[in-house]
Amino acid sequence: MRPPPVPEEAAALLRGPRILLRRWRDSDRPALAAINADPLAMQHFPGVMSAADSNALAARLEAHFAHHGFGPWALEIPGVVEFAGFVGLLNVAFETHFTPAVEIGWRLAPAVWGQGYATEAAQCALAYGFTLLGLPQIVSFTVPANLRSLAVMQKLGMHSDPGDDFQHPRLPAGHPLRLHRLYRLTRQEWLARQAASGKPGQAGE
Repeated sequence: MRPPPVPEEAAALLRGPRILLRRWRDSDRPALAAINADPLAMQHFPGVMSAADSNALAARLEAHFAHHGFGPWALEIPGVVEFAGFVGLLNVAFETHFTPAVEIGWRLAPAVWGQGYATEAAQCALAYGFTLLGLPQIVSFTVPANLRSLAVMQKLGMHSDPGDDFQHPRLPAGHPLRLHRLYRLTRQEWLARQAASGKPGQAGE
């Protein structure tokens, strides 16, 4: 069964020139499992995921929508691929120096990397978070070696401070991926960026 339609205003924010962010469908799960089992897609995570673990992740993401009204949306590229990964907003589920917080994150199939889809979709998610949700700040984080994701954060206007780097509390001491770099963007910074681009309150360039 297809998910119910989102309100018109939300739907407008979640559509970019080339992309569509939408609620999850059961038919997305095999494609998600393929991404989560791909060593390239998961190179900056502790490991690849089994099909069962991937389905459990999909269930958790859908539960986040049910509890909070937002989450990581399924990314569709109309005319190209029905499910290319996910992009969206998530309550940070652990405690550290910057929580409580809402993060923006993404995970795309390697076949669509390098074409600006993550940035375009993330701009839509930021617009949703700062306008419809009224969030004062959105964060993002990854390991320092994940240069692709760090580049997306920078294109979104997010900024980092070495003093914000942190040891991920869900990874054991000494784990090679434990150090994470934090990026931040406030609503005021986002609004100023939109005004400078001539598109105040819109999803961005």
